[in-house]
Amino acid sequence: MPLVVAAAVVAPDRVLRAQDIRLLAAQRSYPAHLAGQWELPGGKVEAGESPEQALHRELQEELGISVSLGPEVVFAPAPQEGWPILDGLRMRVWLAYLTGRNLPQPGEAHNSVRWVNSTASAQLAWLPTNAPIAEACFEAARVATIGASPTALARHGA
Repeated sequence: MPLVVAAAVVAPDRVLRAQDIRLLAAQRSYPAHLAGQWELPGGKVEAGESPEQALHRELQEELGISVSLGPEVVFAPAPQEGWPILDGLRMRVWLAYLTGRNLPQPGEAHNSVRWVNSTASAQLAWLPTNAPIAEACFEAARVATIGASPTALARHGA
């Protein structure tokens, strides 16, 4: 069974409050039964690639962006296996940060891309399995960006 990888790309803005964190969402253009729904960008790992190599390749091919990878956002019940997604596949997810000058542009796999905060994210028609992953990514980004603990978040007005 192929492994799928995805990135929770954090907007390159300076963030002082947890509610200001924005992640990149991509709207699928195909297949027909998934078109119009939103996902974290990524794709399948090809033979001979590490998951991280595949993620860099997919982001460059699909959105024209380069990133540096942050921590992996793990699925707590099975951290080594990844998140369960459609068709019995598993997906590993990393926080990621833009490194080049290019801003994300949708390719043939996506109709649109959008930076969303957690409030806007809750309004998107995510692929059903991506909604809880996006929530976990916002929490991971809060911890990574603001500085760690719930106490630190409270001190920053989150």
